[in-house]
Amino acid sequence: MTKKLPLLICFFLIQISFGQVTFVIDSIPENTPKNSDIYITGDFEGWTGGQEKFKLEKRSGKHSITIPKQVKSIHFKFTQGSWDSVEVDKNGKSIANRTHTFVAVPDDVEPVIIKIQNWSQAKELPSTASKNVSILSEDFFIPQLNRTRKIWLYLPPDYKTSNKDYPVIYMHDGQNLFDDTSSFSGEWQVDETLDKLYEENGFSAIVIGIENGGVKRLDEYSPWENEKYGGGEGEKYIQFIAETLKPFVDENYRTKSDKENTAIIGSSMGGLISFYAVLKYNTTFGLGGIYSPSFWFSEKSFEFAKINGNLDTTKFYFLAGAAEDDNETFEGISKTSQDLYKMDTIIKAQGFNKKNSIIKVVPGGKHNEKLWRENFEEAIRWLFTVK
Repeated sequence: MTKKLPLLICFFLIQISFGQVTFVIDSIPENTPKNSDIYITGDFEGWTGGQEKFKLEKRSGKHSITIPKQVKSIHFKFTQGSWDSVEVDKNGKSIANRTHTFVAVPDDVEPVIIKIQNWSQAKELPSTASKNVSILSEDFFIPQLNRTRKIWLYLPPDYKTSNKDYPVIYMHDGQNLFDDTSSFSGEWQVDETLDKLYEENGFSAIVIGIENGGVKRLDEYSPWENEKYGGGEGEKYIQFIAETLKPFVDENYRTKSDKENTAIIGSSMGGLISFYAVLKYNTTFGLGGIYSPSFWFSEKSFEFAKINGNLDTTKFYFLAGAAEDDNETFEGISKTSQDLYKMDTIIKAQGFNKKNSIIKVVPGGKHNEKLWRENFEEAIRWLFTVK
């Protein structure tokens, strides 16, 4: 084990097995409270920040947890039970998501050794949101699901000084869009990007950021159930946006309410539900930013596209990283990228306007906020035809 430890650390979680994997915390920060619990959180459990069933066991001074095999890579981080105490680098800055990929090799591999450098102190850091960002509601009621959700609001720089109506962009995972202190892996910088576009091109848009529901994220971001991960509440969630939230926004703010000026954008599971939203509510959402979509979550997404893909005036901006699974294929693209091309082929076979979709695969791009942040401006320019 001693000889293998440096190699494990060097490759930073690219230890591979097709069976279960055990993560062992070999080193924790000095600022870890005595007897503090440590949790693993990731895409396999909805990025909740920490669930009881994913709490690490502590034995002989070491924290460890065993994760059953998955059909794909998993992306994850460690927390002390919430995003207020997520792991960060030694300087307190956000780190990229950790990754573990399962492939076909024997099951008796060594545990993956983890070193946690530092814990965040998010509540003590200043907000990075621009002055144009506010909270529309701390507890907006979702009648379709009988629960509430925090909603973020971005208004254009000229909103208060003009009488114009504005296009609206609906986005998921609202806590990751504007503010580093609320995000769990760095923000998208949506506000800074749109402020820049306003200064350079005069383009303005309203953004509605809907926070994810923590443990409900996977359920709400897929209309179809996955036997292992859940799902199935996506139809009600999108119905909420289309039939409750959007009418409220259109009534209380100066909006261009037609489909040509209404976009919905999300990443990962948020990409999946955004794609579904555009196809299902194609008279409401005319523009879709589909980032790293989790089409793997259900094969029904492809079946749904075969039935509902015949759209003439809808636009899609598809994005994926070539190394989303941390193992670019010989062809140079990830499984996520392959699924994007497959989906694009399906909808075009149904009559989708070939000029209205674009696919961008970023060489070396991984499944993280960096990929999505760096391509947000391009997506907005293409979807809204901003020069």
